[in-house]
Amino acid sequence: MSRVPEASVFLVVDEAKRKAREKGIRLIDLSIGSSDLLPPAEPLRTLREALSDPSTYGYCLKSCTLPFLEEACRWYQGRYGVGLDPKREALALIGSQEGLAHLLLALTEPQDLLLLPEVAYPSYFGAAQVASLKTHLIPLREDGLADLSRVPEYVWKEAKILLLNYPNNPTGALADWAYFEEALSLARKHGLWLIHDNPYVDQVYEGEAPSPLALPGAKERVVELFSLSKSYNLAGFRLGFALGNEEAIARLERVKGVIDFNQYAGILRMGIAALRTPREVTRGFAQVYQKRALGMAEALKGALDLLPPKATMYLWGKLPQGVDDLEFTLSVVERGVAVAPGRGFGPGGRGHVRIALVQPMEMLQEAARILREALD
Repeated sequence: MSRVPEASVFLVVDEAKRKAREKGIRLIDLSIGSSDLLPPAEPLRTLREALSDPSTYGYCLKSCTLPFLEEACRWYQGRYGVGLDPKREALALIGSQEGLAHLLLALTEPQDLLLLPEVAYPSYFGAAQVASLKTHLIPLREDGLADLSRVPEYVWKEAKILLLNYPNNPTGALADWAYFEEALSLARKHGLWLIHDNPYVDQVYEGEAPSPLALPGAKERVVELFSLSKSYNLAGFRLGFALGNEEAIARLERVKGVIDFNQYAGILRMGIAALRTPREVTRGFAQVYQKRALGMAEALKGALDLLPPKATMYLWGKLPQGVDDLEFTLSVVERGVAVAPGRGFGPGGRGHVRIALVQPMEMLQEAARILREALD
């Protein structure tokens, strides 16, 4: 337990939000990446029907998950043109966060070396510590991508896993196919596993999010994690899936086999319905975030140094020189806006804030006004 981070920065912000509400402050909460958009109707209808079916009430072992995994593989082949075996190259997850933590346990021994960006989703750091891993943090380029060229050769030789996440939380950075080709080439050269956490695959504003698993030869060493939380606004139902290398999937299944019995069968049926959602629906959700991101970026122009918004439900902003991100976050809570302090996303996040675009546009504009006043 001494290795596990307490996420104290976020607890401090949460306590500040509680006190602000007790004072009667009307709070625009942009600190948590939980969508305000509603899920598609069909997955919810499917879940309601499942609740009336007694056959869904028992434990759900591997055979119970197969219809969901078959649909996940159909979804992936329809998107990227790559066929996968649902019995050997796919596994149901209780959300991609759970999947990643158990995957690190499945693929490593204590004191193995994990490569990950210096700014990343907070649970990555905690999962690495639970697995007793050493970490090497990769500096970011100006475009928000991990600068693979700045990893020393001796580090590549020692590392066991390269962990990436694009479209990215918290930065919103988006990698292209060439970037993943470079990452896969380096992983192949040095014998690494390449894990790609891809819950924001449908939150790309224009075009298609690349998938490293779709590259030639990727099945030799790539595992990709997907989630229904962001694509279909189903975060609370905790459903995702892993696709990729057969050995890695088998190891992950063995670890999970002593820990859980999978999700409720009704939620898996809901997941099948979600994966069949027409693309225009998920593109519509992405367009909502695009409109919010561009509007918020314009409203904060000159006040925050923002990465150009290309994907996700977040904006990542650099505060003016000398402004402490935690102190700033606590001060704006008193003014009625909650954002996330950058240091909570790793050492490279100090001096930054993450803004979650999870409120209607008029509330985002009001939040921008308050943030500008605070920065002024």
